[in-house]
Amino acid sequence: MGILQELVKDIPIPKMAKVRVKFDDTKIENLEIELKEKLQREKIQKQIKPGMEIAIAVGSRGLDRLVELTAVTVKFLKELGAKPFIVPSMGSHGGATAEGQREVLAHLGVTEESAGCEIRSSMEVVKISELPNGLPVYVDKYASEADGIVVINRVKPHTAFRGPVESGIMKMISIGLGKQKGAEACHQMGFKYMAENVPAMAKIIMEKTPFLFGVASVENAFDRVAIVDVLTPDEIIEKEPDLQKQAKALLPKLFFDQIDVLVIDEIGKNISGDGMDPNITGRYPTPYASGGPDVSKMVVLDVTRESEGNANGVGTADFTCQRLVDKMDLEGTYANGLTSTVVAPTKIATTLPNDKQTIQAAIKTCNILDFTTVKLVRIKNTLKLSEIEVSEPLLEYIKNHPNMEQISEVFEFPFGENGNLF
Repeated sequence: MGILQELVKDIPIPKMAKVRVKFDDTKIENLEIELKEKLQREKIQKQIKPGMEIAIAVGSRGLDRLVELTAVTVKFLKELGAKPFIVPSMGSHGGATAEGQREVLAHLGVTEESAGCEIRSSMEVVKISELPNGLPVYVDKYASEADGIVVINRVKPHTAFRGPVESGIMKMISIGLGKQKGAEACHQMGFKYMAENVPAMAKIIMEKTPFLFGVASVENAFDRVAIVDVLTPDEIIEKEPDLQKQAKALLPKLFFDQIDVLVIDEIGKNISGDGMDPNITGRYPTPYASGGPDVSKMVVLDVTRESEGNANGVGTADFTCQRLVDKMDLEGTYANGLTSTVVAPTKIATTLPNDKQTIQAAIKTCNILDFTTVKLVRIKNTLKLSEIEVSEPLLEYIKNHPNMEQISEVFEFPFGENGNLF
């Protein structure tokens, strides 16, 4: 037994109970009908002429109904005689390679077959302008040569900065469409100025390219589309801030002010750009965003298959296990930090051999006098919060909370012989 194992072997692990968490579950039942209705507005339709080659920007986030949003938009354009094609629009994701970005789309279900059109993937960009502060503004080469550009994205709070516009259509235009070079440029001055640079770059791109419209979705706490809209450039500028406010109101949350240990089963780029959403965990990669619970020690146990080894966010946690580290693609992970200029989340957290010892290490260091009173919360990931697990000391709080309900008897952590949970 090594010194690390010796130090944690006697740390007690609490019994847990399953808890159901209630959120607003309002969602669009028939997305195709709703989206078609918005697409068929005269203001949108009159922009489309037969024979137009139209680039549709699709990103790397795991949007609800992304395949359907894309296919319906493609079909609409085709019915008006246009020739749509998809350009992967995800900054430096997919290892910052053309094939890698095509593969990211495939993992999300967006293929030439599912979309009904060609995918043109390239990391080549064209510089179209500069901001007054000197930052260059780039656009995907294929998109720059098209007769029209359309962007599909979800609107939601960002994980590293605050402003009227955060994650959404404007960010997709400025960073996604700009590929690795555009993402690098937008991040060059840091997240302190992101709230200014994202909309400034997006406005220039919308002015200097044949930008047609954006398809914007807002998801409820269960990651289901609650709102969908189709916005012209003027409407994007006017309405995206309101969509972001609605997204914040619908955001799921952990209804705890303070947590001693937060255990997260998995992180990944398909879950959040930060691997896990800081709006949920309360742990932010920069000082320019805030909110969420005060977490003393955080544990992450695995990285999703869809993330392809990009473990961005592991450094935001305090502890991880060897399984996650073994799955890491260091180049892909570090490229994320080099592009965003925020490298703390790409560091490797203190690593222990298995899940049990990792959780024991977090309990040992969470700064409480009696380890048997640890307030521990376990979640699958920051997208799935409708059912969580909590330790016994939190059950009285759960009993009196209007949004939470205990749904199981207490049980031991189901560690296998190797000390792992899965």
